[in-house]
Amino acid sequence: MVTIYYDKDADLGNLAGKTIGIIGYGSQGHAHALNLKDSGQQVMVGLYPGSKSRAVAQKAGLQVADVPQVTRESDVVMILIPDHLQGQVYREQIGPHLRPGSALMFAHGFNVHYKEVTPPRDIDVLMVAPKAPGHRMRELFTEGIGVPGLLAIHQDATGNAKKIGLAYAMGVGCTRSGVIETTFKDETETDLFGEQTVLCGGITGLIKAGYETLVEAGYPPEMAYFECLHEMKLIVDLIYQGGFNYMRYSISDTAEYGDLSRGPRVIDEHVRQNMRKILKEIQDGSFAREWINENHEGRPRFNPLRQAGRDAPIEKVGKELRSMMPWMNPKEV
Repeated sequence: MVTIYYDKDADLGNLAGKTIGIIGYGSQGHAHALNLKDSGQQVMVGLYPGSKSRAVAQKAGLQVADVPQVTRESDVVMILIPDHLQGQVYREQIGPHLRPGSALMFAHGFNVHYKEVTPPRDIDVLMVAPKAPGHRMRELFTEGIGVPGLLAIHQDATGNAKKIGLAYAMGVGCTRSGVIETTFKDETETDLFGEQTVLCGGITGLIKAGYETLVEAGYPPEMAYFECLHEMKLIVDLIYQGGFNYMRYSISDTAEYGDLSRGPRVIDEHVRQNMRKILKEIQDGSFAREWINENHEGRPRFNPLRQAGRDAPIEKVGKELRSMMPWMNPKEV
């Protein structure tokens, strides 16, 4: 059984008199900083000298400084820059300036779990991970709701790490919906597995394979796009709202029978075997080493893969069809 914390379990008083340093001001960084500020906390934002986000954060009423200065002046430091940058930034600009007894926080356990970041023993190390993109996190906070989150304590040097973590989670709005207690290991490994096999890699691979199968069989690309990609949102929204049962209740009996009888033929034991292999690569650290080395080498494999994805036929057809639907507010890269 997991432990779930709510507003009644947290106390913003545990952050009283403390300065919270937010390193980064992107999707997550801006949401954390603004939500904490609106919760009455003293917030500083740490950015590199030439960052375009400096003016944006300052316009929002936030104090901005270089990362080393923010680290020195903060009691709580939350790192919210991309995973592949965290190791170097920590070693050069954060680690040397951490104060004993302070708290170092993350929203994803990757760099601590795979030892790209090795904090000193005299600080608290913990994670508060909101389970939503930053813009959604900010939007719901302003509506008085908040998104669910995760809490993990990696190192409790002061004996107050959980109190600090729950107060922070309350400050960003997560305890309004519920905060699940976990570990850095479990958060990191399940997050990577979900991204690679279902949420990103799995779903895009499935859509692309379905699209290509129809096109190869002679069906119009536009029809293939609508059936395999466009309508995906309708199904996911139903699942999001009420699980598989509500989705199946909402579709036709023909579609439900096809789901129950044909789905297991598509996602068969061979697919599960591949999922187990991918999970093993996450658990033994081989994926992490591959990704870290890929960035150290200048992304010689990632960049061509990214470009090939952007140039795929389904993307070209999709761009044309999305232009016919301005109410969707299409976004093109």
